[in-house]
Amino acid sequence: MKEIFNGEGVFVKYTEKEVKIRPGDKLVHRVEEPTELWWKLKETLKGKKVRVVVYEVEE
Repeated sequence: MKEIFNGEGVFVKYTEKEVKIRPGDKLVHRVEEPTELWWKLKETLKGKKVRVVVYEVEE
């Protein structure tokens, strides 16, 4: 095995927005937006058999 990608950062930006539909009714609108890190990883892994291990980086 050899390392083919090494990156750190936010993988997908996630936001929630509460929207009022009618009085007393709410809808939670969720949005997931891939970041540059996601796209770089995707391009690196295309067509390869890989093992993915993810560590959470403490802030």
